[in-house]
Amino acid sequence: MRSLRSAAVFTLFLGGLAGAHGCASFEQVAKAGTSFARSQGVVTETQAQSIVKTTSAVAKTFEDITPEQEYYIGRTVGAVIVSRYKPYANAEANNYLNLLGQTLAQASDRPETFGGYHFLILDSGEINAFAAPGGLIFVSRGMLRLCRSEDAVAAVLAHEIGHVQLRHGLQSIDKSRLTQALTTIAAESAKTMGSKEIADLTRAFEGSITDITATMINNGYSRSFEREADAAAVSILSRVGYDPEGLVAMLGEMEKNLKPGGLDFAKTHPSPKSRIDDIRSLNVGGKAARVVAARQARFHKALGNI
Repeated sequence: MRSLRSAAVFTLFLGGLAGAHGCASFEQVAKAGTSFARSQGVVTETQAQSIVKTTSAVAKTFEDITPEQEYYIGRTVGAVIVSRYKPYANAEANNYLNLLGQTLAQASDRPETFGGYHFLILDSGEINAFAAPGGLIFVSRGMLRLCRSEDAVAAVLAHEIGHVQLRHGLQSIDKSRLTQALTTIAAESAKTMGSKEIADLTRAFEGSITDITATMINNGYSRSFEREADAAAVSILSRVGYDPEGLVAMLGEMEKNLKPGGLDFAKTHPSPKSRIDDIRSLNVGGKAARVVAARQARFHKALGNI
């Protein structure tokens, strides 16, 4: 009996054919190809049934992921992030970030997620921030050191909330189309494969999640996604009463401090200047961001020694 590994490869080959014909015909192409392969003895009846189930799973990745699924995907992404960056052990600073972040999230177009919003400072000098699907948001100490006011911190958080609101992370993950397929293959393989093959498939599934997460973290979002997140941030900041000009001020600081070719924001984001130009097109004024004394006192107390 041929192994289901060959059947899985055959399935991915069918996926390539379907890609040429469009998503709607994916299952049709798979069924026709599997039928032919079965008639030629390339796969057995049991393997053919597994392939059909697998291709059906792949097709379903084009559908919306449920909030619960998004939560578990986000946890996986978050686990990878904290395995690379140590959390910053400062309760006061993290509590401040969460209070500010929760306030902003409630003013977004997506105030609730399955697991809720959570904010964490990363103990890294890199200038960086990440938004995992479902509302896990991470900001580095290096990024917070560039903030000169609470409005600037709010701008960073509002931008990341914008990514969650717009589900940009999920759109990156969906491109693989493999995670659910590999899960189905693993389940079906129990009928025809031994423990070693199942273990190999399990590792492949885990590896695919890691690869997807690494791609999202290392490559960053497109300029169009960043533009959308900035536009969302402007709306969120305005609703809460923060000055959207704080976002421009923050980007100005980044422009002065980012090093071309670096491994942080400089690598994964469009240039601060291009983002400032996009924000200006939203009619955000060119005046200096206002400073509110109470906010500044709160900001310095929590993050003054970051």
